[in-house]
Amino acid sequence: MPLLRLRTRLIPAFACLAPTLVFAQTQTTAVPTNYNFPHTYTNPLTLQLANGQPAVSCPDPAFYHQQQRGGDIWYLYCTGDPLNAQDLDANGNPRPHLITQFRSFDLIHWTYIGDAFSQTPAWVGNATVQFWAPAVKFLNGKYYMYYVAPNTLAGGAAIGVATASSPSGPWTDAGAPVVPNEPAFCCAGSQRAVIDPDVIADDSGQLYISYGSFFGGISVRKLSADGLTSDLSSEKLIGIDNFGEGGSFWKHDGWFYFFFSTSNCCDGPLTGYTVMVGRARTPMGPFLDKNGIDLTSFAPGGTFSIAANGNSFVGPGGNVVFTDDAGQDYMLYHAVSAVTPYLAGFPGVTTRPALIDPIDWIDEWPVVRGGFGPSDTPQPAPAAQPWQYNAYRTRVLQSDQPGKLIKSLSDEFNSTTLSSQWHFLHPGADNTYLLTGSSYQVDTHGPDENSSPQQVSILAEPAPPGDWMVETKMTTSVPFDNSCCYNFAQGALFIYGNDQNSIKLDVFPNFDVRATEFGKQVGPVPASYPTYDHQYVGQAGPTTWLRIAKHSNGAKAELYTAYTSTDGQNWIRGGTWQHALGSGAQIGIAAENTPGFTINFDYVRVYTLK
Repeated sequence: MPLLRLRTRLIPAFACLAPTLVFAQTQTTAVPTNYNFPHTYTNPLTLQLANGQPAVSCPDPAFYHQQQRGGDIWYLYCTGDPLNAQDLDANGNPRPHLITQFRSFDLIHWTYIGDAFSQTPAWVGNATVQFWAPAVKFLNGKYYMYYVAPNTLAGGAAIGVATASSPSGPWTDAGAPVVPNEPAFCCAGSQRAVIDPDVIADDSGQLYISYGSFFGGISVRKLSADGLTSDLSSEKLIGIDNFGEGGSFWKHDGWFYFFFSTSNCCDGPLTGYTVMVGRARTPMGPFLDKNGIDLTSFAPGGTFSIAANGNSFVGPGGNVVFTDDAGQDYMLYHAVSAVTPYLAGFPGVTTRPALIDPIDWIDEWPVVRGGFGPSDTPQPAPAAQPWQYNAYRTRVLQSDQPGKLIKSLSDEFNSTTLSSQWHFLHPGADNTYLLTGSSYQVDTHGPDENSSPQQVSILAEPAPPGDWMVETKMTTSVPFDNSCCYNFAQGALFIYGNDQNSIKLDVFPNFDVRATEFGKQVGPVPASYPTYDHQYVGQAGPTTWLRIAKHSNGAKAELYTAYTSTDGQNWIRGGTWQHALGSGAQIGIAAENTPGFTINFDYVRVYTLK
C-alpha cells in the first residue's frame, strides 16, 4: 500500500473489556484549575502541537478514556500521517509517523504528546516508516496498543501489539505480530490486507481480534488471554471482500455491533467513505444488518450509521464509538474537507481530520445525529468530565418522499415507440434499444462515462426546475451469485450536466460482490485532483429500484441523495453529493461498461417532493 494511503479503523476505548476506569493508576496529569470548558464545538476537532501549530490530519482515530481523582483524561491516537504541511522529511516530502498521540481535558482541544514509537521493531525492520489504525485497550493491568504495519520483513501487512503502563506510553513492542501476514485467498503469491484491528471480549471474557479489508475481507480470531497471540484455527470471515474495511466493535443492550467503512478512504474531495453496521450475539457473528442481510453475502448487507450529507465534509469513516461522562454515545471518525481536501502544497495527499458527533439508537440501531450525519456547525459540547452534562437532543431525519407525479417527464415504457420526451445525448454512440412493451431494454457495450462518454448511449430528458425525485426499476442479466467476474457491467440512472459533470446511481458487479454505487463525476479539475469516485448505498438485487432526490442548495450547487430498494417498498437512504449541474441538467438511463449483458428499465417516474 503506498505511503499516506492510510486506512480506516479505530477502537472503542473500553467497550466490553476489563474495566478502563482505574483509579489506582499513577497519573501526573490533572485538569488545570479554572479550565475553560467550552459549551459548544465545531468539527473538526482542534489538534495542536507544542509550538502552537495545528495538526491537520488524524486518520483512523482511536480513543482511550482514563478517569482519575484529578479529573478525566482523554487520549487520541491516529494513523501516522504528517502532522501538517511543515512536517517534512530531509527531502522535503511529507513525513510519516509511527502513530501520533494527543491528550485532552474537554474532548475538543487536543495537544500532541509525541509518536507512540520512535522506531520500528525488529520484526518490521525497514519495510515501512509508517504505522496505521491503532486500537488501544486496557487488559491484564496494562495498556495494549494494536496497530498495523503495512509492510513487514516477512512480506505483506501484519498486526502488531505493544504494551505500556500508561495510555501515553512509552510503548514496548511484543517482538512479534499478533496477526502475521496471510496469503490472499484468491491469488498465488499475493498477500491479504491484514489491517485495521479491533479487540473485544465476549460475555465469558474470551478476547477476539478483528482485522481485514477489501483484499481478503474482514475476519475475526480468538485472542490469547495475554493479548499477544491469535488463534489461526479459530479464524472466521465476518465481512465479504471487495466491500468494507476499518472494522470496530461496540456492545449495546446485549448485542455486539460491528461497524465498517465502505468505498474509498482517501480520494480528496470525492472520498466516498460511509460507515455501515451489522450486529450479532457473539463477536464471531454472523453479523446481520437491520434487514437481516449477512455482511458476508455476495450482495452484502449493512445498515447506515453515517454518510456524507452534502455539507463541507465528505467521506466520513474509520470510526470508533465512545461514551461521554453524561452517558451519551458518540462516533469518533475522520472525514475530508470538500473545500481543502489536501495537505497544503501537496495536492493528492488527502488529509483526514478527526470529528465527533452523537449517536442516536433508533430502533436499536446506531445512527449519527438521527440521520443528519457529519456536523460542520456549532454543536452542544460532550461531557468530558463527571460533573458536566450534555445538552444534545435527538432529531430524526425524515427520508425524502415522492409527491405529485410529473406526467410529462414520466414513462412506463408500455409502448413499442419511444416517447418524444426522450433523446439520446450522444448521437455517435451505439444507441440500439428495444421497447418490449413493458420495458426499455439496452445492452452493455464497453465504454463508460468516465473514459469514453461520447460512446455511451444515454437516453435523456430535461430535469424539471425546483426540487424533485426521479425513480426507476432496473433489472440486470448479470448473474446474481458469487461468481466472478463481470466487473462493472452496469445499468445506471444519471443526472447529467455534461460529459465531465454528472451524478450516477447504478447496480454493478465488483468481482464476487454485487452492489449499488452512487457516483460523482466532476471536471475540469486541477492537477492531482480526482474526476470520479463513489459511495455505496443499499443492497442490490437482480431487480433493483433506484431513486435520486434533488434539493436546491443556493445559487451555485444542488444536493443529490441516493435511495435504493430491492422490493420497491422499503427504501434505504444513502449519502448525498453536492454538485453544480445547473438548470440544464438532464435525467438519463443507460447500460455501460463490460459488454455482453442486458439491462431492462421498467419505467422512469419523476415526482415533485413532498
